[in-house]
Amino acid sequence: MPSDQINFASLLCSRLCHDLLSPVGALNNGLELMADEKDPAMRERCFDLLEQSARASAGKLKFFRLAFGSAGGFGEQISAEEIRAAIDGIINDRTTLGWMVGDASLPKAAAKILLNLALVAVDAMVRGGQLDIGAEARGEGIEIVVRGTGERLTLDSEIRRALQGKLGEGEVTSRTAAAWMTHSLAQAGGGAVLVESGEGMVVLGATLVA
Repeated sequence: MPSDQINFASLLCSRLCHDLLSPVGALNNGLELMADEKDPAMRERCFDLLEQSARASAGKLKFFRLAFGSAGGFGEQISAEEIRAAIDGIINDRTTLGWMVGDASLPKAAAKILLNLALVAVDAMVRGGQLDIGAEARGEGIEIVVRGTGERLTLDSEIRRALQGKLGEGEVTSRTAAAWMTHSLAQAGGGAVLVESGEGMVVLGATLVA
């Protein structure tokens, strides 16, 4: 494997570890509290913490397997139901998901692009909000749109540049690796990633030639 591919894989691994550190750390904290706590009410709160952290960890892992790994099987299509379930795993109760994907499945590359654009939007929605996702086959191509609206919505400038392919390979970091991969997948599919943002809103789109 060329060294640049190894470096990129390392950057993605760093991103995944960073995102999993919080829920896994909360699991560890909950277990430590359980070991010393005798009060029934406090133990109940510890159980709630463990349940929430375990659910968050499982949700993130399911999402990452589909967005970055080979989950979804060896076929060329991934079911829309599986994609939606993965996105449900990374949003919190302050975010409402609007799902406008009519097809029963999407090509694997389109599915990964959609998932990663959703991840960018969720990261930008600091206080949650409305996350709308749509995908539609048009002729021989596919159009994907992800729109996030909410308070304190901020799209990092480096993430934007990575999505648009404006970063040199040497400039890609663990923070921008997923966005760079999204751009690369769209480019390989004969398309591009489109980015628009304003106060309280971000719109991410991609076009692919099937």
